[in-house]
Amino acid sequence: MKHPTRFLFFTGKGGVGKTSLATATAVSLADAGKKVLLVSTDAASNLDEMLGIELRNTPVPVPGAPGLSVLNIDPDNAAESYRQRVLAQIGASASAKELSTVREQLSGACTTEIASFDEFSSLLSGHTGTYDHIVFDTAPTGHTLRLLSLPKAWTGFLQGNDRGASCLGPHSGLKMQEARFKAALEAMSDPAKTTVILVTRPDKGAIAEAAHTSDELRELGLNNQRLAINGVFRASARTDAVACSIEDLGQQALDTMPASLRELPQDRIPLRSFDTVGLPALRALLSTGARPVELPMVSIPVAGAQPQGLDALADELAATGHGLIMVMGKGGVGKTTVAAALALGLVERGKSVHLSTTDPAAHLAGTLNGDVPGLHVSRIDPKVETQRYIDKIMSAKSPGLDAAEQALLLEDLQSPCTEEVAVFHAFSRIVSEARGAFVVLDTAPTGHSMLLMDATGAYHRQMMQEFAGQGMSRIVTPLMRLQDASYTRIILVTLPEVTPVSQAAALQADLRRAGIEPYAWVLNKSVLAAGTSDPLLLARLAGERLQMERLAAGLARRMFTIPWLTTPPIGFAALSALIRKPSAVAVTPP
Repeated sequence: MKHPTRFLFFTGKGGVGKTSLATATAVSLADAGKKVLLVSTDAASNLDEMLGIELRNTPVPVPGAPGLSVLNIDPDNAAESYRQRVLAQIGASASAKELSTVREQLSGACTTEIASFDEFSSLLSGHTGTYDHIVFDTAPTGHTLRLLSLPKAWTGFLQGNDRGASCLGPHSGLKMQEARFKAALEAMSDPAKTTVILVTRPDKGAIAEAAHTSDELRELGLNNQRLAINGVFRASARTDAVACSIEDLGQQALDTMPASLRELPQDRIPLRSFDTVGLPALRALLSTGARPVELPMVSIPVAGAQPQGLDALADELAATGHGLIMVMGKGGVGKTTVAAALALGLVERGKSVHLSTTDPAAHLAGTLNGDVPGLHVSRIDPKVETQRYIDKIMSAKSPGLDAAEQALLLEDLQSPCTEEVAVFHAFSRIVSEARGAFVVLDTAPTGHSMLLMDATGAYHRQMMQEFAGQGMSRIVTPLMRLQDASYTRIILVTLPEVTPVSQAAALQADLRRAGIEPYAWVLNKSVLAAGTSDPLLLARLAGERLQMERLAAGLARRMFTIPWLTTPPIGFAALSALIRKPSAVAVTPP
């Protein structure tokens, strides 16, 4: 990008390389003498590992890259800062009871979301010092679309609305932010100021999501878009089945790219033989003829049996009789594939299963590609759940209110943060279903899932406080079900690469702090397990060996492996092949 705009947004499906390309671009701009701020809006950012620095909610200079600073919008810090600002806006005349009421209103998960958005808006509305460019490394698509739609949503909600109170505090306090929200919306919609880089890989699913995202962004007024296709692979010879399959699948995806994406300015970045960790690798990512970054060869412990496949995991889960199975991990690691395969495996073992997803960019229907007897498939649709929640609240509270009060309540419920509350309620309903059957939950990418976990924890604490000393043994919260190892089994999915493994390890640590112990890890798309002789893929195997050694050294208590497949696991037959033993009786879909 020879003439970049001031604001650059990198977005796309999880796992396509947004962070790598955003960071490499920021480094390149800084190397060219520009003053650059790289901002992560992902609650599960791995910029710290990629750059070897500790992320903060204030700009941190990057050693070795003069002119480049990094800022992480930390949800918890942003929420506390937001609470303090809203409380300060109320004024000294407020009573202790009024302040306590407002603080209670500001304790919900939706406050965390709007606080992160508030920080994001301040960067777009001019509170950015003297930076020449601000590069945003965003969360995976579903969460990013939610973030980018908030300026428009809040600007509309606040117009003419200066009464009442929401879970974000008094509307009068929010009105003081209206100018900032409006400025953010104007900056995002100005093609002279903002460019959105849609990052994808030569993969049909990632390309389809990029096309959908492009359409959604146009509806929001973000028309200055660019397409970056990352990880384009060319086999060194046509004699390696795995290498040829990777190249052919990628080319098929590129050949069938939707017209809306073909029209965009386009860049293609070749698959590299190295992980993009550290400044040398990041600089090499966008360079012509980049040489491999040398990695030490390590040996994987050979003691014990080879890692088991998903069929063994399905056997273990089926033996438990019922329960909640939550599949979690970084975006793009194959959570949906694993969740769908495990659900089919349980059905083939005679179980009744409800398969659902909390991902705003859900792909379950496309992955299954058909109906299966004994398998109920659903999706927590934010819009549907929000309307259901509004209808429920209005039905419960309207009888005691006059017409004006009903109108004020409905107006309050139209705030964008209501969606987060509604999604939590839907999540809680699905969790409770696992008392007598199997529920397999395909979760959103890590950052968004952790916000849901935060909401679960906040609700638990609220219940503990409200019912303290009133028969606590009868209270069972969603968090208590997640902490019950006989009820919930967390499956962490990762790829054999630095970033996905590190993020899965961080997610495991977060879950353990909440009293939730992961049940097993699934290592997906292992080229080592598939076998190849291609020079570039062989070079990448050094990195894969390092990650497998990390898992084998004790990071994963149970590990199951899926090799890189020459045919994408889409549809009943391909998914069943992942979890069926040769002697298993197949369930034939209609």
